[in-house]
Formats: sequence, structure tokens, C-alpha cells
Amino acid sequence: MPAPTILLPQDPLNPRRVDPHYSYEAQLVRGLGGETALVDHDALLAGDAAEAVRRVPTGTGPAWYRGWMLPVAAYTAFVQALADRGCHLLTSAAAYATAHELPGWYGTFEGATPDSVWLAADPSPAELAEAVARLGGHGPAIVKDFVKSRKHEWHEACFIPELADLAGVARVVGRFVELQGEFLAGGVVLRRFHAFARVGADEVEETGERTGGRTSRQEGAERASEARVWWVDGEPVLTGPHPDTPEVFPAPDLTVVRSLVRALGCRFVTTDLALRADGGGWMVVEVGDGQVSDLPRGTEVSGLLSSLIST
Repeated sequence: MPAPTILLPQDPLNPRRVDPHYSYEAQLVRGLGGETALVDHDALLAGDAAEAVRRVPTGTGPAWYRGWMLPVAAYTAFVQALADRGCHLLTSAAAYATAHELPGWYGTFEGATPDSVWLAADPSPAELAEAVARLGGHGPAIVKDFVKSRKHEWHEACFIPELADLAGVARVVGRFVELQGEFLAGGVVLRRFHAFARVGADEVEETGERTGGRTSRQEGAERASEARVWWVDGEPVLTGPHPDTPEVFPAPDLTVVRSLVRALGCRFVTTDLALRADGGGWMVVEVGDGQVSDLPRGTEVSGLLSSLIST
């Protein structure tokens, strides 16, 4: 089988060039002897998958995508449009949904990640009350959708100080749904709040979603010390900083996580890990599809890309 091609988003201002955010990865892939091709991310979001893959050569064969996040429906259309051109994405639509959206991976990681419940995109008061009860009925939590939170609107649309205050829960959830609008992915998720060790401080901070999280403290406060681990076929090929804390290089214990990633069965995934402040060890904050997970600037990624093009 030929080496996989790496599909990258094109520059919206110059469709013949790679998006500047991914130019470094493109250069590394070519330097490693790999092939790249461009796709139109905007066309994928607009529902025109055939136009989005027009620049992918017919008969390309196996491929990985490295680019911006896509809704599951758009990714599914992406897979089919590529197949019509003789290009086979190595992450299927089902595998993408499993790794990208919390309900897909939560069952595998339950117990190693904050307790979570999910419900409809615009839940009724009764549905919220039932979800709160399933989460234990009291204590702090955060709200997010199947993919992201609104951590930058922490008090307004993310943090729930006390689940027993159902009016407060409804207020935060309602504001979250309002602000997410058409970009709300899947449904509403309530996640148990956990305190994690913070960067360069004795204090603690919460987090509970893929891109990390800030506390209710002022902008610039110390942040949770997270690690992002990249897995290819069940093996950790890169352990590095989280994009929110690119200057921090934690060294998490991967003993438990390795078996969970293998049980998940997705070929290319990321796990974000943080150290519990109560001494309870490393916790999985988020799982993500590796194709759409971000890398901090300056991260040495030759090993990761080499693993992708040699699979």
C-alpha cells in the first residue's frame, strides 16, 4: 500500500497554498518524503464536499486529514467525496465521531475522566433536573457541548457553582446554548468540576474540555498544567504541551491511558491529561480526533508526522 497522503486546508486567500497555520506541518511532511494535497475547509462547512476535494488528485489512495475541526456530518460527506476520487481517509466517519464527540469516547474512559451526563441541545427544566440528579445532585460542574465549552465566558456560560441550584444551572445552560447558537455540537453536556495542579503555583484550577480551561479568576491567572498526548495505532508517538500552556512540558503517567486508548479502537487520537490537585493522579480531561487537534507553535512534530506517513 502506498504511503498515506496528508490532506491540509488551503489558504482561503490563496487556494493554491496551504493555510498558514499548517504550513510548518506541510514543510515537514514534504521534507520527510511524504505527499500533501489541499482541501477547501470553507466548502466543507458550506456543504459542498465535492468542491472541497477538487484539488485532491484522483487515485490518491490512503490519506490522513490534518486541519480545522469539522462537524460530524461534514466529515462524513468529506469521506464520501474523497472515496469518489479514489482517496481513502484512514479515519472513518464512525471513528471520527467516536473520538471527536464526548458521547463517543466517554464510555471507554469513564472513571478516568470527570463524570459527565448529556442531554438535548435545548433541554427543558425537567430534563435538566434529571441530568443533575444523574450527576449526583450537588457540587460544582461545567457545561459544554459534545466538543467544546465557552470557557472564556466562565461565569456566564460555563461554570456551575452548585448543581443543587437548579435555577442557576438553567441560567448557565441557557446562556451557553444561546451563545453557541448554530455552532452547538450535538447537545449539552454537564461535567463534574475537578481541581487540577496549576502551572507554577501551589493553587489549583479547573478544566474540563479539549482546549483546556481558565478559572473564574482574572485573565492571566495561572493555568492548569495539561499534557497533550498523540496516539497512532495505540502507541503514544508524541507527548507535549497543551496549546493553552505551550511553555509547560508535563510528563504524565500513561499506564492506564494506554489501555483505554487501545480499547477505544481509533487509529489517530489525542488525550489531554491533567494532574489532580488532591493527589489522585492523572485524569483524562478530553479525548479528540488527532486529525483536528491543535499543536502548540514550536512543537517538534517530525516523529508524529513520520508515524502518520509510514502507517
